[in-house]
Amino acid sequence: MYRNLILLFFFLCYGSYNSFAKQKKVLIFSKTAGFHHSSIKEGVIALQKMARIHHFIADTTTDAKKFNTKNLRQYATVVFLNTSGNVFNSEQENAFQTYIKSGGGFVGVHSATNTEFEWPWFGRLVGAYFVKHPAQQFADIKVTDPKTIATSHLPAVWHKKDEWYNFKDISTDLHILLSVDESTYQGGTNGSNHPMAWYQEFEGGRAFYTGLGHGPEAYTDPLFLEHLWGGLQYAMGSKKMK
Repeated sequence: MYRNLILLFFFLCYGSYNSFAKQKKVLIFSKTAGFHHSSIKEGVIALQKMARIHHFIADTTTDAKKFNTKNLRQYATVVFLNTSGNVFNSEQENAFQTYIKSGGGFVGVHSATNTEFEWPWFGRLVGAYFVKHPAQQFADIKVTDPKTIATSHLPAVWHKKDEWYNFKDISTDLHILLSVDESTYQGGTNGSNHPMAWYQEFEGGRAFYTGLGHGPEAYTDPLFLEHLWGGLQYAMGSKKMK
C-alpha cells in the first residue's frame, strides 16, 4: 500500500513537472534607446493577460543583458514591444542571431522597425525600417490575406486610427497580411503597396511584425489583440499561419 502511495506521489509530481516544462514561454522586451511609447505599460499588461488566458508564460524585461545564449534558450519567441534605437551590444546581437537561427521566434510591434538601424541583419528579420509618420489619424486597412490566424477575424476593410509608419528597405520575402490605403489618410509615402503587417520564415526561425499598436487604446481593442495573438502563435511555433 505504502509503495503504491509513493508511486502515485511521484507520478503526480512528474506529471505536473512535465506539464509545466512543456508550457510555452515568451520574453517581452521593451527597451527604448530612442522614442519611448507611453503605451508600453498597457502593452505589457495586455500580453500578460493574454498569457493567462492562453496558458503560456510571459516574462518581461528592458534589460538587454537577458539576450544571452543560455537565457534565450528557454523562450519560444521574443516580443519586441515598441522598442527603439540601438538596444544591443555586439555580444547580445550575436546571441539573438544564434537564437533565431536555432529556431526561435520574433514578434515586432509598431516601433520594433525603429530599432537597430545599424544592424542590417535585424532589418531583414523585422522586414523593414521606419522612416517617418504623419499625425495619428483614421485610415482604411485592407486585409491582404484573410485566410490566416492573424487576419481571419478582421473585416475586409478595417477603419482604424493609429500612427501610420512609412517604411524603407522593405524585404521582398515577406508574406503581407495587412496594407494601409494611402488614399484614405494624409502623409503616406509608400504608394499603392504600403504593407502594415507581415510574417516570414527567416534563417531557421519565424518572424511576425505588425505596424499597429502605437497608442494605449490598441491594447484594449479585441480586433488588434486577436491579430497580435495570431502572430504570436505563429512565432511560437504553436500553429501555422494558415
